[in-house]
Amino acid sequence: MERVQFQQEQMLAELKDLVQKGLFTQKEVKQIMQKRTAFETALVRRIPKKSDFLRYATYEMSLEALRRKRAERLKLPKGPPSVSDYALVRRQFQIFERALKKFKGDVGLWIQYIQVAKKEGARALVGRITARALQLHPNVPALYVLAASHELEHLSPSAARALLQRGIRLNSDSVEMWREYVKMELNFIESLRRRWSVLGIDVKGKGKETEKAAKGKQRKAADSGDESGLEDAEDANADGMDVDQEEELDEDEAARKQIMEGAIVKAVISNAVKALPKIELFRSLHELIAAYPSPPSLRESLLDHLHALLRDTLPSLPAAIKLAATRHLSPDISGEPLVDALKNANDVLLEAVRTSSAEAREGVASVYAEFIEEWCGKGVDDSLKAYLITSLHLLIQQLPSPIPPALLAAHVRLLVRHHASLGSALLPPKVNSPDKILRVARKYTTRAPSNAAVWLARLEAEKQFAQPKDVESAWQEARTKVEGLGLEDVWLWGLQSSASTSSSAHDDDNAEAHQDVKLLEHLLPESKRIREPAAASAIHEVLLIRYAAATHRALQHQMAQGERHADASTSAMSTSDDNAPSPSLSSGPHAHVRARKPGDRAAQQPQEDGSDSNSRQVGRHSAPRTRSELAEARLARVRRLGTAHAPSARVWAEVFRQESEGYPSLDMNASGSGPDAEGDARVLGAVYEFWRQHDGVEATAAWAAWLLRSGRGKEAVAVVGRARSVLGDAAGEEVERRWKAILDGPDGGAGEEAEDAEGGADVTGEEP
Repeated sequence: MERVQFQQEQMLAELKDLVQKGLFTQKEVKQIMQKRTAFETALVRRIPKKSDFLRYATYEMSLEALRRKRAERLKLPKGPPSVSDYALVRRQFQIFERALKKFKGDVGLWIQYIQVAKKEGARALVGRITARALQLHPNVPALYVLAASHELEHLSPSAARALLQRGIRLNSDSVEMWREYVKMELNFIESLRRRWSVLGIDVKGKGKETEKAAKGKQRKAADSGDESGLEDAEDANADGMDVDQEEELDEDEAARKQIMEGAIVKAVISNAVKALPKIELFRSLHELIAAYPSPPSLRESLLDHLHALLRDTLPSLPAAIKLAATRHLSPDISGEPLVDALKNANDVLLEAVRTSSAEAREGVASVYAEFIEEWCGKGVDDSLKAYLITSLHLLIQQLPSPIPPALLAAHVRLLVRHHASLGSALLPPKVNSPDKILRVARKYTTRAPSNAAVWLARLEAEKQFAQPKDVESAWQEARTKVEGLGLEDVWLWGLQSSASTSSSAHDDDNAEAHQDVKLLEHLLPESKRIREPAAASAIHEVLLIRYAAATHRALQHQMAQGERHADASTSAMSTSDDNAPSPSLSSGPHAHVRARKPGDRAAQQPQEDGSDSNSRQVGRHSAPRTRSELAEARLARVRRLGTAHAPSARVWAEVFRQESEGYPSLDMNASGSGPDAEGDARVLGAVYEFWRQHDGVEATAAWAAWLLRSGRGKEAVAVVGRARSVLGDAAGEEVERRWKAILDGPDGGAGEEAEDAEGGADVTGEEP
């Protein structure tokens, strides 16, 4: 607390000056002192947090903004600056300095400090901050960019160039560094062009010719009046000096001309390509040069140089071929130039696909399909869309087998997406109706039977044009035939399609949740029969995550239904004229909340693994109405997942997250108020026991964090303390490290509570 008192004493002079100037009242100054004391108290805690420093700095910034507005409104007479004129800004800098002593490795904090100093106009301080930041973080390109931009703002291009060159030496593989270096050189050329234009210096050489003509006239006039030999000798010497001066002028003129033609920028681009021959660099530099406000001749010259290097460096890369073909398709192009540029790009890419080798054709075809879909998705004319789709259609017919699947999938997607807008008149005759599109889509899946992209495109066509039974049959066939990349998307397609259909056809979320549960219960055993073990494990895991979410939603809806049925039963009994008992919800032909369908075998037959069917049908026989019933239903759900499906650590992490969010509908029932802390602890404890068998570190850290947030700090500390003996020394050490990160995290009161639980020092003071 001595440090807090010291900071309070440092505030007295500025606060007194603020009162004397009439900017703040005595009451406001007391509030400022209380607020600052709270912030200072938070900063001297045993485990300081970056958020405390940032909140303090933000408060001082708002206080300084208020001071300036009041000073402007009061129109105070100008005089020598007093302590209050600079004390608030100085305090902001001091807060950042204190924060950086604790968090030197936080690059974001350095950048915030630099931005605040630039905002306040502290030019020298910005230079010192960037120098210190670069010493600690020499491999962060953003710091070099900030430092160079600061030098350029203060008309020091040589210092900016030196900074960027230093950054490039240390980060030669950074696209951002090379881009900023090229941008700085473009800025340099543009500033020179404007300056020479103001000074009347003609870069194209007209000034030199005018100067030569003037000197020639002077020489002729002097020759007509010369009569003595001495004057002839002097003229000879003068002519020699003129020749030297003309040579110097020629050299200066040539140098100026080369600079304005982009010689420096071209040299930088060449060095960048040598150091980093990647398509990301070419793409970034192309976007920069094409968008920079340079003269058209300079822009074209630089783009020619860049694309010449692209052809020499990456001649066969598909992305490079696309970049070269679409060079003239700028974002703002329209009208006739757009038509010409689009046609030229399409012809270049078509030729590249036709002439590529069998090994490279797949990649080139992929970028061509990407190009077609990209431009058909933009707001271009329908005739241009039809031209592109027809070009793709003809290419597929002309190419020899095997046809690249990317072309087939793109063709079907474009037909499905634009069939309605283009109509049968603009589309090719073989694909200008829904039946023909379906026929083509089914034909393509026979050409590429195991490709996921082609099957997904066909499924979209089936969904839009075919009957529901045909869609289900196609999806089942796709699940059995697709292999490799995209298999997971094929399995999940039906779930997403079912969800969208249900939400549009039914307004009952409960029925939708049960429909998802039923579908997933059918897919989970089927996923175990996938031939590829890695793919089977991944898809089974994703399906289990979806299944956990669906059962969680179903239980929430059933809890709400149980409350509505209970309220309805109570109302009916209170208004009944006789004493006849009301029908029970657990008996009779209409006992279930959601009636069984005749074909619902999942609700009528026992499970294959022998587990209880009541636990499988989450709440279908009777909806839980009380906290104890809901807790038992939640526990049954968790145990069902753990015993019947063997979830992975990722699945248990998702289940833990779902259960930790609670059941909001329970808080409003008649059995009590507030969340069910005991029920949550029982359920989450069961999840933790299952989870830690797969990932003890993550499970222990999450369980301890939840206990801490729930006000059970001592239990959380005990769980962390047992980690070494239960999980081993290495895992226990990792748990302790994560526990410390939890205490240092953004949760405001977590740290103090844990300190009290561990017997640590008491930190007083109001949270600011």
